[in-house]
Amino acid sequence: MNRKLKIMMLSSECVPFAKSGGLADVLGALPDALQQLGHEVIIIMPKYASIDVRKHNLRPFLNPLGVWMGSGAEEWCSVYMTPATKSVPVYFVEFNKYFDRPGLYHDEDFKDYQDNPRRFGFFTRAALQFCRDIGFKPDVIHAHDWQTALAPAYLKIWHWNDPILGNAASVLTIHNIGYQGVYGTEHYDYLGLQWHNFVSDKFEDHERINFLKGGIYYADLVSTVSPTYANETRTPEYAHGLAPYLNNKGKNYVGILNGVDYARWNPAVDTLIPARYSVEDMRGKAVCKRELQRRFLLEVNSDIPVIGVISRFVNQKGLDVLAGAIESIVNNMRVQFVVLGSGDKKLEAYYGGLPGRYPGRIGSYIGYNDELAHWIEAGSDFFIMPSVYEPCGLNQIYSLKYGTLPIVRNTGGLADTVQQYDEVLGTGTGFKFWELSSQAVYYTMGWAVSTYYDRKTHLRQMIQTAMTQDFSWETSAQAYSLAYQTAIANKKF
Repeated sequence: MNRKLKIMMLSSECVPFAKSGGLADVLGALPDALQQLGHEVIIIMPKYASIDVRKHNLRPFLNPLGVWMGSGAEEWCSVYMTPATKSVPVYFVEFNKYFDRPGLYHDEDFKDYQDNPRRFGFFTRAALQFCRDIGFKPDVIHAHDWQTALAPAYLKIWHWNDPILGNAASVLTIHNIGYQGVYGTEHYDYLGLQWHNFVSDKFEDHERINFLKGGIYYADLVSTVSPTYANETRTPEYAHGLAPYLNNKGKNYVGILNGVDYARWNPAVDTLIPARYSVEDMRGKAVCKRELQRRFLLEVNSDIPVIGVISRFVNQKGLDVLAGAIESIVNNMRVQFVVLGSGDKKLEAYYGGLPGRYPGRIGSYIGYNDELAHWIEAGSDFFIMPSVYEPCGLNQIYSLKYGTLPIVRNTGGLADTVQQYDEVLGTGTGFKFWELSSQAVYYTMGWAVSTYYDRKTHLRQMIQTAMTQDFSWETSAQAYSLAYQTAIANKKF
């Protein structure tokens, strides 16, 4: 079980180079944690136009790299890499035909690039060819989400007897099953997946190609980012059509909770917040609350609880459900809200207009600002996440460390990381509700607010418990190490 492995990570995102969501954060932290356990890890990602070569001191590494696609197509690209001083090397596939564009997946109007299946099919083939060209012989190839989900298939279809790749086991991690990579069959020949594999158990999905579905079939092990989300996605309600195929994996489908980077998200060391603090000395949190109230033009009053919101404005996050409750909450409870987020234009207009209707009680910032995100985590008393579904979630874990008690819907990673408040014992780390409704949000918020005003001893006890929770990447990396061993043991040629 202590075998040291050579691991290649394939991903479309990785901080600090390119990010659209939590996937990038995982790739920015998990490889380092695995390397600290003794494994040898490399990361391969596309070289997007938005990546600043000078800022990150990238240098050319391999040119040219020839990549054979289906239908006899041959593409030629090059590879850059991070400086040798970086603990985990990151390699970047440069191919301007596919990646010299403003966005990662879509244009300025948020319309998907029509050739996305070719872009990421090519990238995945290029990553595998890169291993062959440099002689990197991985024990495990770890693919992430639909963009690289073809890697397990390519290993089985094209490289099963390859001297470099033939013994590699494949792991596919699903970060959000709502995004599967479903495209028209006009791309299938180029992808080189062979038409006898275009069947309902593999790539065929209502006469279209489904990247994630095929990856699930071919992967030696499939994981997702929390145990509860793994259970949920075995059911039709949450699996977006893939429940039967995940259930077919049996014990080879597991949930491993994401970790968090406490070097960035820890009030004791956070350089972005107005004052640092810790569970041993909480005085700085009061400073953070006061400065947050000032920055969002709220009434500066330490006695009023502040409820934080940081979210993408999409259906998954339940911001429409919160919109149905927030004004009743402000009208009937002595509270304040700070909102940071963007996405759906109607929700942007709604939340952006609330400070004008409730001056001094609601503040909002439409967009994303990393410093503000840290300020909200540090200065708020509560943090609300009314998600429809939540594969893992990170903000609720950040909130725990900052002593900002989460108010969450009991789903996915939110269920796994937040302990329900026990009003008799005063135990727990947050407030959970099950029903997806504005009424449930309203009454759970009222429960939290009444605890703030009427059960201060319980509140202090919960904050102390919350801040001492440990969701570090070390624990997650150990779980992935075991998953890799399982994938290797179960590998089928």
